[in-house]
Amino acid sequence: MPDLPTLPVTFRPSLTRAVLLTAGVAIFVVIATVALLLEQLSPGEKLSFIFIGALLFGVLLMLSRPKVVAGETGVTVVNITSRRHLEWAEILQVNLRPGDPWVFLNLSDGTSLPVLGIQPGIAKQRAIQDARALRALAEARSIGDPEQHHG
Repeated sequence: MPDLPTLPVTFRPSLTRAVLLTAGVAIFVVIATVALLLEQLSPGEKLSFIFIGALLFGVLLMLSRPKVVAGETGVTVVNITSRRHLEWAEILQVNLRPGDPWVFLNLSDGTSLPVLGIQPGIAKQRAIQDARALRALAEARSIGDPEQHHG
């Protein structure tokens, strides 16, 4: 079993996030600059260009949002448009199988929750390490003392 990280700990695809945010800023700057430099555009058209650039940046910002925060009371999973807090006892299994786009949590209610905050995309080894650390935490926390999770 790997060493357990100190809580609280946040897992997020840092490299993917950096790429998305950098691309978002670059796209916004280029579109806004082009809009301002094109003299034949009316003020409304320039504003439309800038709005589209801001909208694209907003979409990339949302895509960079996923993370997993493991704390004393459980895990908070933040995906693109949702946030869910789980008690440690609710997590039965942490899965990252070959070919999976991200980690999946098998939950005690029989459902599975995708965890976009740990994804092997462009940093596969980091994702594997993070998945192992989250799995070790989940196993240690839910097996450790069941009474502390239900009391």
